[in-house]
Amino acid sequence: MAAEAVQELTELDKNIVRALQGEFPLVAEPYKTLAEQVGVSEEIFMERVKAMQAEKKIRKMGAVLCHREVGFKANVLVAWVVPAARLDEIAQQMAASPSVTHCYDRNTAPGWPYNLYTMVHGRSREECEQVVRDLGAHCQVSEHAMLYSKHEWKKTAMKYFCE
Repeated sequence: MAAEAVQELTELDKNIVRALQGEFPLVAEPYKTLAEQVGVSEEIFMERVKAMQAEKKIRKMGAVLCHREVGFKANVLVAWVVPAARLDEIAQQMAASPSVTHCYDRNTAPGWPYNLYTMVHGRSREECEQVVRDLGAHCQVSEHAMLYSKHEWKKTAMKYFCE
């Protein structure tokens, strides 16, 4: 069975990737604006994006919300003790909360029994604490540790084709 030939990215594809990893235009037709920056029509731009996704050259695209700038001044990493048999079920329930931005499991360690972690954002510590109480009650888990952020480090993402 022959291996599939990997097709190299064209200069157009690289230009599209460069455009997508920059600031996303906050306009009615953002992809049209990005296409204009690249020098192609919106149709060609979107065809290439979809093709690169289908070819697994682009795996995901997402927004980074600067949560403090939109009023979410408090955030807390909550480490939960969750029964292993219910880990997937509880993780799905917690991840469904609009106040939870991250949800993942980790191995426990001696003296550290926590196996599920959620990042909760709120407008205040009190709001975060209420969200945690509500999540615990809803999921029927009570043992947890709350680790508030003291400093926010600069968020950066990988940048490709910036030679």
